[in-house]
Amino acid sequence: MSVKETNRKIRAMLMVMIVSAILVSANIVYTMTTHHHLWSGQDVLNSQIRSSIVNTSVEASRGNIYDRNGNIIAQEIPAYTIVAYLDDSLVDENGDPDYVSDPEKTARELKKLLPDIDEKQVAAILKKAIRNEQMQTELGTGTKRLDKSVMETIRKANIPGIGFVEATKREYPSSPFASNLIGFAAYDEDEQKIAGKLGLEESLDDYLSGEDGRIQYQQMVDGSLLPGTLNVYKEAVDGDDVILTIDSNLQSIVETQLQATIAQNNAQSAWAIVVECETGKILAWGSYPTFDQNHPTEIPTYQNALSQMNLEPGSVMKPFVYATAIDTGVYPAGQSYTAGSFTYTQNGAGKIIRVANGTDTGYPVINDALGENFGVITFEQGLAFSSNIAICELLANYVNYDQFSSYLDKFGFYQYVDIPFVPEQQGVKNIQSASDYLSTGFGQASSLTILQLVQAYTAIFNDGKMMKPYVVDEIVNPHTNQVVEKYEPEVAGEPISAETAAKVRELMKGVMADGATGARFSIDGVDMIAKTGTGEIYNEETHKYDSTVYTSSVMAAAPADDPKIMVYWGMQSANIIGYSEEPFKTIMQAALIANAVNGTSQPSQPEEGDTWATYEMPSLVNHSLDYAMNKMSDKNVKIITIGDGNTVIDQFARKGQTIYSYDRVFLLTNGNTITMPDMTGWTRKDITAFWQLTGIGIQTSGYGKVSAQNIEPGTPIDTNTDIQVTLE
Repeated sequence: MSVKETNRKIRAMLMVMIVSAILVSANIVYTMTTHHHLWSGQDVLNSQIRSSIVNTSVEASRGNIYDRNGNIIAQEIPAYTIVAYLDDSLVDENGDPDYVSDPEKTARELKKLLPDIDEKQVAAILKKAIRNEQMQTELGTGTKRLDKSVMETIRKANIPGIGFVEATKREYPSSPFASNLIGFAAYDEDEQKIAGKLGLEESLDDYLSGEDGRIQYQQMVDGSLLPGTLNVYKEAVDGDDVILTIDSNLQSIVETQLQATIAQNNAQSAWAIVVECETGKILAWGSYPTFDQNHPTEIPTYQNALSQMNLEPGSVMKPFVYATAIDTGVYPAGQSYTAGSFTYTQNGAGKIIRVANGTDTGYPVINDALGENFGVITFEQGLAFSSNIAICELLANYVNYDQFSSYLDKFGFYQYVDIPFVPEQQGVKNIQSASDYLSTGFGQASSLTILQLVQAYTAIFNDGKMMKPYVVDEIVNPHTNQVVEKYEPEVAGEPISAETAAKVRELMKGVMADGATGARFSIDGVDMIAKTGTGEIYNEETHKYDSTVYTSSVMAAAPADDPKIMVYWGMQSANIIGYSEEPFKTIMQAALIANAVNGTSQPSQPEEGDTWATYEMPSLVNHSLDYAMNKMSDKNVKIITIGDGNTVIDQFARKGQTIYSYDRVFLLTNGNTITMPDMTGWTRKDITAFWQLTGIGIQTSGYGKVSAQNIEPGTPIDTNTDIQVTLE
């Protein structure tokens, strides 16, 4: 670089510095002489705009969580925090005092509108702030991040000195929605931001939360920004979006059917998981009891039942004993054994020897369930009838200890599945004694997780290839759409051959035959394979098996010859014989239709009819309403028209999304007037769609479908209307 060029750059830099200094000096001189801020024009002697320097963080927007079709599972929405203004020079537009002068009265008035706040604590906060000559203060627990409707109610009360600052809060439009899997996020006082507290919200927090920015500005006495004074030191970086493998429509059905499972069977708990056999993608994940993610004040359990509950599942374990025998070449195909009870001892080498019934051996006698005695039957019938004695015979006389132990390991039992972002338990492998070895074969003595069971069954349903279940599909930058992380189907192992898997599936067809244990789960039009299970529950406090509550479950897949979808549904209840299997059937049917698996029927809706179909939602935006109605006329869905216009300006579902028979499709028109619809029978998904299209907030209470609303259908509504609906 030449000397002339260097001197030229130095002169330019000096010129910039001189101009900056002149501008700053001019602002100071101008402000001192005119009492007005040069850039904003504000009167600096006005008590309303006397300001102070504020350095603060700018909260990054937390990423959204979506289902596989782009439906929102979790998002940020506006919220409002109460601020009390204490400067005694403040007046409202009418010239009346607009500051807190009587802390007790203010606290009392707020208590009327916010019953859960501590009135004495609010009064104490106000008194302390006044003593410390603060200009304003927040009011603590119960006054932060309020819904818009609550804020509007308080604002209408015109309590002197009470205002609001806008913030954000986490919202779950379809809550409860896989609550222990998704978890929830809430404002963290220590971190001064919304943070994940449970489930995927917590484990994915580093991706979802982003990085806060930093700003400096001059603040007027009412807390607002003095125009022209904002300096951004660090831009906020918004969090990434997370896209799951979950199907929202299917998940909603699972939630409803688990409620039905609890109600119909007086069950203590229930669960269901739906998985693609060939990929391991988890399409639905539910357990009950659950909680409302929007108001997580009462959480029945922090344990994720499907991955953290150690379970002795009962007879759903039996196909793995058959698989071991077949794969090692020792399965006695077509041979018979005597069912009923199994009395045994061990020889000097530790081999289990069956002896005559009634012999006192010192070992516990093993019986078929409910004291059944099937007599002499084949091993194939033994699986169909779920005979414990068939398992004892196979493990005592055909499969040896080392082989069974090895295959349990190959199937991934009593090991972490390592599903990304989901906490797990490992279970307990307990096969040391003869009794525990035999009992493990029919699902007792050793404990495992539902997630392990699901993974192991993929090997049977997927020609020997065991697929690792996963629920996070990808993590995406919301602004650039760049994929940050992508998760693909992963083969976790090949514990058995394709030939063995096919033979086990053939045996499982017998479970669905008339008179077999799975017949009650049959669905017209669905060719299905299954294995049922009833398991005793070990009580950790009494160190005994509970004699009043049992685990009842079914693992099923369809179509039988080439399984695409698997469902594991279960519950813990005293009712082990006469329980309702209808919730399982509804889930299986919905799962098949969600994946467009042919040759199946849809979940029954007696009030609607029995014909179901799936459709791809067309693009209707910018078309006339007449065109839209004609376009949708061949689809068996319910059209909800919003507004009195004649052109569609927005729609739900979105273009390309899958919709189902009897779904509600919402069309927002260009009209000026929106009237209250009859929301009877609407789901939370429907309510959220209406809310997102119109911007009109709706307060909900309860679970299920809308049974009552406070605004009559046909009443004009807008964003200021207080709408409340009850679901049951």
